Amino acid sequence: MAQRFERSLAPVVAWFKEVGTALGHVWRRSLQLRVIVSTLTLSLIVITILGVVLTSQITDRLLDAKINAAVEEMDRARNTVENQLAGVHDIGTQQQRLADARDALSNRGGTGQSSGAAGSFDSALSIVGGTPLQQISTGPIQEVPEELRRYVDRNQVSYQFATVADPDGYRGRSLIIGSPSAEIPTLQIYLIFPLANEERSLSLMRGTMMIGGIVLLVLLAAITALVTRQVVLPIRSAARIAGRFADGRLKERMLVRGEDDMARLAQAFNEMAESLSNQITQLEEFGNLQRRFTSDVSHELRTPLTTVRMAADLIHGSSDDLDAALARSAELLVTELDRFEGLLNDLLEISRHDAGVAELQVESLDVRMCARAAISTVRHLAKEAGVEVVVDMPEEPLVAEVDPRRVERVLRNLLANAIDHSEGKPVLIRMRGDLDANAVAVIVRDQGIGLRPGEEKLVFNRFWRSDPSRMRRSGGTGLGLSISVEDANLHEGKLEAWGEIGVGACFRLTLPLVRGKKLGPSPLPLEPALRKHAQLRAVESEPAGNGEVEQAAAAPPRPEPVEPVESTNGVGPQADNSAVADTEVAEPGDVQS
Repeated sequence: MAQRFERSLAPVVAWFKEVGTALGHVWRRSLQLRVIVSTLTLSLIVITILGVVLTSQITDRLLDAKINAAVEEMDRARNTVENQLAGVHDIGTQQQRLADARDALSNRGGTGQSSGAAGSFDSALSIVGGTPLQQISTGPIQEVPEELRRYVDRNQVSYQFATVADPDGYRGRSLIIGSPSAEIPTLQIYLIFPLANEERSLSLMRGTMMIGGIVLLVLLAAITALVTRQVVLPIRSAARIAGRFADGRLKERMLVRGEDDMARLAQAFNEMAESLSNQITQLEEFGNLQRRFTSDVSHELRTPLTTVRMAADLIHGSSDDLDAALARSAELLVTELDRFEGLLNDLLEISRHDAGVAELQVESLDVRMCARAAISTVRHLAKEAGVEVVVDMPEEPLVAEVDPRRVERVLRNLLANAIDHSEGKPVLIRMRGDLDANAVAVIVRDQGIGLRPGEEKLVFNRFWRSDPSRMRRSGGTGLGLSISVEDANLHEGKLEAWGEIGVGACFRLTLPLVRGKKLGPSPLPLEPALRKHAQLRAVESEPAGNGEVEQAAAAPPRPEPVEPVESTNGVGPQADNSAVADTEVAEPGDVQS
């Protein structure tokens, strides 16, 4: 039963939550609404306090006037009753005289209702007389509260507010005043004054104050809305124009009206916008000139470079007929021309990225082909540096929508960079894909000098080098990683770096398998998972004495092993640490998979 009740209430609760969320959103976004609600809330509190105070004061004044008039009326009534009962001791006569005295208080005879300065009232008389003594009363004595009668028994003139039922049909609050008689000790006189007129007056006053308060709140809301509108509209205009300005509409300006604070704000905003527009235009022109200069210089250098290349190739082709010094010079000339040509190509490519005209030639293909082509390109660099390249790729194809030329270039740059900084230790390239995350990831890891804290961001800057004095084996131009980042962004992917001094560096390229779909988390971690385990093993195996330290120092140094290559068919590892670490097992430069 409880579960059925909860299920029936679930739509109502959900609706209230949606309404609350929508109201909260409007409350947070609208300054005008907050000002109006705050003003109305404070005004309502002030009006409520003022109404309560005024109502209390008016009620007290009305009741005080009623009590004073009732006391005066009681004096006249007491004299009238005492005159009627003077010298009468017989019980039958006293009963008749009490009725006559009550009738004498009424000017309408027989109704028991009287009218005076305090308004209409009813009377009740009580006396103890006769032989034996007994109480004689007339009028609605039963409406008189016992507490009031006790005070009158003590010879005190007292009054009390109570709810009474009138024979004429009135039922409500009344003022009951009682008084003993000085002439007749056992005589008690009670006058009952209905408060119907006072109640009507108070109800009219409360209704008037409530209507007046509501009208005042409506007027305050309108006035507040009008006043805040004069302030909020320029602010909204400034926010709207600032958004358009941020979208590239540099000609948007605020309308200036008058000479008040808002007009000065609009004028200052327009001056700021004009200054920013001029600076942005200058920077765009400067950037366009810089890109155009780079592109023009690159294009202009191609013609003389081609001529020099032909001459250098001719000289290098005849190097066997030259002496050793000239042959070496011809070889250096060809090498530097290769590097110069690569620099020109990189400058042209980076200028296309800067100009926003770089386009993807998307093909749906196996990404492993790009990795194999990149590995084949850097094979000679690995052999010259004596570096072993360990390949870990899945056996199943990883089909993705990529530009093969750009992906191959990114992987080639990462591998060449890793070989340059590997310090002769193995370099690992690993590839994994995740259909659920719509991602394919490739990491390239070396165990060389590593990166200092903060350099994982600087490494993608143009012409940045961690150690300017370090020799480049690959003849890089300093633009490779910058172009790689642009190529990754062009694929809607990302290129990230991690490094630690003495541990090495790791670069991760993550690309979407299907363009246009959201890219999920990368299938491969950026930071090597085995690094922490290696640190723990190093702590556990810390030498316990000087003898062990000397023995370890005497042992020949071996390259630090990379992570074990995992098998993709679930049988076991493709290669263990010893096979990967020992560079003497295979010839340096050989590629293992």
